[in-house]
Amino acid sequence: MEDYIVSFEHLGIDDVDRVGGKNASLGEMISNLSSMGVSVPGGFATTSHAFREFLTLNNLTEKINTALTQLDVEDVNALAKTGADIRRWVLEAPLPEKLNDAIKQAYADLLDGNESMAVAVRSSATAEDLPDASFAGQQETFLNIVGLDNVKVAVKEVFASLFNDRAISYRVHHGFDHAEVALSAGIQKMVRSETASSGVMFTLDTESGFNGVVFITSSYGLGETVVQGAVNPDEFYVHKKTFEAGRPAILRRNLGSKAIKMIYTDQANAGNSVETIKVDTEQRCLFSITDEEVSELTRQAIIIEKHYKRPMDIEWAKDGDDGKIYIVQARPETVKSRSSGSVLERYLMKETGKVLVEGRSIGHKIGSGPVKVINSVKEMDKVNEGDILVADMTDPDWEPVMKRASAIITDRGGRTCHAAIIARELGVPAVVGCGNGTEKLVDGQNVTVSCAEGDTGFIYEGLLDFELQENNIDSMPALPFNIMMNVGNPDRAFDFQSLPNAGVGLARLEFIINRMIGVHPKALLNFDSLPRETKQIVEKRISGYASPVDFYVEKLVEGISTLAAAFTPKRVIVRLSDFKSNEYANLIGGTIYEPDEENPMLGFRGASRYISETFRDCFELECRAMKKVRDEMGFTNVEIMVPFVRTVGEAKQVVELLEENGLKRGENGLKVIMMCELPANALLAEQFLEYFDGFSIGSNDLTQLTLGIDRDSGIIAHLFDERNEAIRVLLSNAISACKKAGKYVGICGQGPSDHPDFAKWLMEQGIDSVSLNPDSVLDTWFFLADTNVK
Repeated sequence: MEDYIVSFEHLGIDDVDRVGGKNASLGEMISNLSSMGVSVPGGFATTSHAFREFLTLNNLTEKINTALTQLDVEDVNALAKTGADIRRWVLEAPLPEKLNDAIKQAYADLLDGNESMAVAVRSSATAEDLPDASFAGQQETFLNIVGLDNVKVAVKEVFASLFNDRAISYRVHHGFDHAEVALSAGIQKMVRSETASSGVMFTLDTESGFNGVVFITSSYGLGETVVQGAVNPDEFYVHKKTFEAGRPAILRRNLGSKAIKMIYTDQANAGNSVETIKVDTEQRCLFSITDEEVSELTRQAIIIEKHYKRPMDIEWAKDGDDGKIYIVQARPETVKSRSSGSVLERYLMKETGKVLVEGRSIGHKIGSGPVKVINSVKEMDKVNEGDILVADMTDPDWEPVMKRASAIITDRGGRTCHAAIIARELGVPAVVGCGNGTEKLVDGQNVTVSCAEGDTGFIYEGLLDFELQENNIDSMPALPFNIMMNVGNPDRAFDFQSLPNAGVGLARLEFIINRMIGVHPKALLNFDSLPRETKQIVEKRISGYASPVDFYVEKLVEGISTLAAAFTPKRVIVRLSDFKSNEYANLIGGTIYEPDEENPMLGFRGASRYISETFRDCFELECRAMKKVRDEMGFTNVEIMVPFVRTVGEAKQVVELLEENGLKRGENGLKVIMMCELPANALLAEQFLEYFDGFSIGSNDLTQLTLGIDRDSGIIAHLFDERNEAIRVLLSNAISACKKAGKYVGICGQGPSDHPDFAKWLMEQGIDSVSLNPDSVLDTWFFLADTNVK
């Protein structure tokens, strides 16, 4: 019987040639990881010998090979006809008697008397899920199959799926000999996720390759909607080391729209066993799994990754009956884990234009060209080399033409759908989950698709100028001070951490508030008394969180902890919010609470805000978030920076206020840095330093206030220069005061990024660190190394 059928529990990773990568991996986990708490549903697999005998006894082997040898896969119409012919031959052929009997016996053993048990019938190719090829979604899976006859039909459907158009094309493009690849069908107990949730997770960040996190996607119902890209799922990032230390470790939560879900039908045969229905509006506004379930998924993912000793791509499902989490597939991640860490590729937009559509970015590249809207797989031959492929849902059926496109845009899909995986593998930028790309974009329209600006991918009108920079960072030249980075956007943290750096010299809290929250903190504190219209907008924004205040605090925690995790153990200096009143007014509900100032740049901002009675409750929320990140999550590499401190009295008050809120300087290693950005700060540097652990010089405001220049004014912009002699005198005084006190001094203003000669002067003054914008790190580093040698 084992020539035809093998139980999962008797399989291991060395059985890929026998039962394919997917089934071998299921057996490996059941055999080795069950005792460690990794839950995998049981089942059995047909063998590659059974598949080949099936073809041979039906005189199909030579017939199929001849058809495929004569096929030009670039001819989409010929590919479709040949694939359809071969699949028909397979489906019309009977299963051999010995295979029939073996399936009957194994299926009866699996049922163990439970005749109503549903199974999944999955494909597993012998070349599948190898470290250098994903084969993602190339063959079929059939869910909710009940009854022996239906199982046998599904097995033949799986066999036939080896000859899907996409699978044939994929093998040719990746150099696999058709005749060398066999198909195994895995028959596995169904997890009742139709009444719960399911999804996909990776043990690294799929966009940057950062391996310090587990990235989890989740949606309601059976997992095929997530895998296919038919739904925009919830997303979670969990920091591995923090999780293993037993601390709260969820870095990010993104609420997906989850508009549909796949459930069982009353029929349990291949092709009719599942259906897709809409998800209730209330459910869409909730996360599809709890934080506890996110943690359980992380636990199992880490165990699996450690066992396989490589980054993994894992499908999971929660059973609605027993409430447990199960692993239904695990394969090696095949794209980011293979990329070279020594060569950095940077795509940079040189100009921007009108944003037509936006969605989730896949990869970090930029592509441009004419739009080609495709409504069905039958229209694929319309796509020419260099077109922008636009579709409602780009699944692996489209693989034969995906490589022709310079970029891909879909209305639906998340970062772990098969379309995204294939796009990454092909090196094509993709923006998924746009919602209305097929409506907004028209055939022939020239657009630029940018995935180089973070989490959000933008589709700009027109063919815009962009640049590709490549740098080898194997051996960066030594400098007498540290190069740090200004990182405002947590979306880019995992990407930027791969640059040479000594940590983050400036992380702006207002960037996190603006991008991830968008609501004035007072509006959240006073949610119940908001005007009706504003309240409705806020209510939608805070979906998935326990309360308005929890939303504000948790989103701050997510932003700060993402930066901290990306750069740990290097220092991450987080500046407390420094919105001006006009900027706060732009947040939802902001106009209700903000004063109308003539010159907000010199008004109610910085330390003055924190210690005022009107804003103190908002400031306490910032402190609560900082405290959670440092004390509960354990990211003690986070340091606090206080901006715009006008007087020594304010310095004393704000440090005392921090202590009242559980952020005592020196406790748990906490360092509190002051922004040195007013002439008064530099002139009275020694007095200010009594209350702080060092200075971070803000050259933008220091230049503005020293030279009397409104930095927002275009009329006198030509006079704005951080290298002015008056500025240099103040900088020298601040640096020497810090050196004398044995305290940290760095600079985080724009000056060193714009003027490498200014960075060189600071280096000569003995500054500890220069914090640069990420796009200027490498150029400035090499410039300083060169001038330092000279």
